[in-house]
Amino acid sequence: MKTQILLLVALAGVIFAFVNWSPLRAETAAPVPPRPITTTGDAEIKVAPDEVLLILGVETWDKSLAVAKQHNDARVQQVFAVTRNFGIEPRHVQTEHINVEPRYRNGTYTDADFIGFFVRKTIVITLKDVARFDDFYTALLEAGTNHVYGIHFRTTELRKYRDQARALAIKAAQEKANALAGELGLKIGKPQSISENASGWWAWYSNWWGGGNMSQNVVQNVSGGSAPSEEGTFAPGQISVTARVSVTFDME
Repeated sequence: MKTQILLLVALAGVIFAFVNWSPLRAETAAPVPPRPITTTGDAEIKVAPDEVLLILGVETWDKSLAVAKQHNDARVQQVFAVTRNFGIEPRHVQTEHINVEPRYRNGTYTDADFIGFFVRKTIVITLKDVARFDDFYTALLEAGTNHVYGIHFRTTELRKYRDQARALAIKAAQEKANALAGELGLKIGKPQSISENASGWWAWYSNWWGGGNMSQNVVQNVSGGSAPSEEGTFAPGQISVTARVSVTFDME
């Protein structure tokens, strides 16, 4: 009787071990580790600028604040007259900033060292006809503009070109992943993740004319260009709209 009980216990242990073992459980216990591959794609699209943003300043001074302001108003009106002569709509001409500053010599604040009141207005103008930039810029300087804070050549269809550049960048990342995996006899599968690198736009003209960087979610710069026209010496170049993305794929 005791022997039969021992045999039954041993048989139950074998059955339990057999039931709990299966190919599915063996596979679950040792999962195949993922094999990702990450590549970066870059793309660039060149387009011609179709507008110019000019950030200008008019500054006057006099020991009389009223006189300094009067002279400044007169010059600003001359600048506005130039914009009207070139057919620029009023909504594309804005006075952004007004500043009045008393200045003194030698860092003192005595009446003897008082230079005068400096009145400055900042004007932002958008020129839609890029071909007229040379003449327009000259006319503004002759009208009394004495500060140039920035001149930015831009495209009004930036989003369209940005989307095109991003699509090309994704395609470039996929082609690179295929090439790298193919060298190892593998194939890429579905993408795991995708990210777009931070970017902004920079124009060669901006630095040349005294401007700076502005963020517009793409990189823009001017390269190449067309021949100068017979009427002027300015030749607009092209804006390079670029995009960069990183994509992680599964490898089959």
